[in-house]
Amino acid sequence: MIHTLEQKIKEGHRLNYDEAVALEHNTPHETLWELAGRLRTHFMKNYFDTCSIINARSGRCGENCKWCAQSRFHHTQVEVYPLISAREALDLAAHNAAKGVRRFSLVTSGRTLSETDLHKACDIYRELGGKVRIGLCASMGLLSPGQLQELKTAGVERYHCNLESAPSYFPQLCTTHTSQEKIQTLRWAREAGLELCSGGIIGMGESMEQRIELAVTLQQLDVRSIPVNILSPIPGTPLEGTPPLTDDEVLTSVALFRIINPEAHIRLAGGRPRIAHLFPKLLHSGVSASIVGDMLTTLGSDIDTDKNVLKNEGFRIE
Repeated sequence: MIHTLEQKIKEGHRLNYDEAVALEHNTPHETLWELAGRLRTHFMKNYFDTCSIINARSGRCGENCKWCAQSRFHHTQVEVYPLISAREALDLAAHNAAKGVRRFSLVTSGRTLSETDLHKACDIYRELGGKVRIGLCASMGLLSPGQLQELKTAGVERYHCNLESAPSYFPQLCTTHTSQEKIQTLRWAREAGLELCSGGIIGMGESMEQRIELAVTLQQLDVRSIPVNILSPIPGTPLEGTPPLTDDEVLTSVALFRIINPEAHIRLAGGRPRIAHLFPKLLHSGVSASIVGDMLTTLGSDIDTDKNVLKNEGFRIE
């Protein structure tokens, strides 16, 4: 059965929700990991994609996302500052480019950007594009079609807007905006000519079926870069006491994202220190990309350490 399914996926079949749930329920998880690894090899070869981010505007966010340290609804120790300078962005982008990192993104807190901050961000992107050889991405909330077009004109290639969780579960995590608003932003970004990056956080109390729902929703949107974050419970947020996922849950979730989205980069993102011991195994369970360096308000991964592991496991970074 598994080999028949594998061949169908290689020939273009894409699992729907019911098929994916049945697969997870009726298949040993180790078999799912192995299938995901073979699909990653078939579709992505041994290439590993890297990107990095900078927390370009921090804190005072008016959204009430339960996982986030930057929400003004929560009492955390997050640093608060306005949009960073072009010099700070240039220095970090150049450092990452020198390390062989492929893409670089400014990430801003808040629901959206004011026109003033949008214009400042576009000026930064134009300067980055002229001085650093690295792909440019943006993650700036629920922007309008016109704002997304401005970013595209300034040199941004890819827009990131995480769905965060299954549409059926998202209202349990945030009530100040909706999954549909995020989906609309992604559609507008594609209409502006931008590539799409969207994924979520696992370990926020959702079920495996809801992780599958998220993966299928991303498949329907034809997202080709899917960050998978592992929740890092942050003191002062409503999720601070959330128990960690088991290794089996992490590996199986990542494998299902690959099986459901075989042609996408399944990208490790936040929570890397919590799963550092699993990194080599994840590479053979569907992962083909990662955010490297520190995340927004939590620690990430060391670029050189990642590169050594990738080399040892037979991957290459271009």
